[in-house]
This record gives sequence, C-alpha cells and structure tokens, in this order.
Amino acid sequence: VQLAESEGGSVQAGGSLRLSCSAPGLVYPSYCRGWFRQAPGQERKAVATFCLSGPLPYYADSVKGRFTISQDNTKSYSMYLQMNLLKIEDTGMYSCAAEDRKPSGSDSEYDPTYYGYWGRGTQVTVSP
Repeated sequence: VQLAESEGGSVQAGGSLRLSCSAPGLVYPSYCRGWFRQAPGQERKAVATFCLSGPLPYYADSVKGRFTISQDNTKSYSMYLQMNLLKIEDTGMYSCAAEDRKPSGSDSEYDPTYYGYWGRGTQVTVSP
C-alpha cells in the first residue's frame, strides 16, 4: 500500500487546513489508519486514529474539538484530517499511516511502530 499526503502549508494561528492521504488502487480498508505528527526534536505521536473495531476515532488531547479525521469509502478510502483553530504548537511534519493487521499483544493504534504503511509526510507550519 502506497500512501501519499497532500501538500501541507503555512497558516496563521486560528486558521484551518485540510490534509488528505490517498492510497491509489486500494480496494479494501486498512484495519487501522491514522495521522501522526512529529515536531522538531520530538518523537512522532498520534494525532488522530481510527480502526475498523471502532467505535469512535481517537484524538490526542491537544487536538480534541479542533481536528477531525475522516475517510471517504468511495475514493479508494482516501483519508482526511481537517484542522481548525490551528495553534503554533500544531506545527510539525504530518504523516498518514495504515496497517492491515488487527492490533494484538502489545500493539496499539496510538503507537507509530504498529503501522506498516506510511506516507512521506507533509510539513504544516503555524505562525503567530
């Protein structure tokens, strides 16, 4: 599975940005998918994830109420991240990820090491 994020960009604090993650030719949904963010000097962390087991998507506390993850089942399961009320601390490299395996054992949908498929990442910069 090849994942490709849309281009990120620069936006002022308080603004909005929508990222998309395409998987051309994908004919079935991955078990878990998500968006991860890596800020300079920090580890990659989950921003929003969802799995077929549901019931609801996971959002990091820092983005709850501002970000929305979604998937379009009619477009090769393209995935989106709508980011509103952006803050300076939202700046980072955003990557989409997918994994077909159901989490087992110590696997966690919030842990980037669980995911086997990644996009190359796209930079989002939020300025004052």
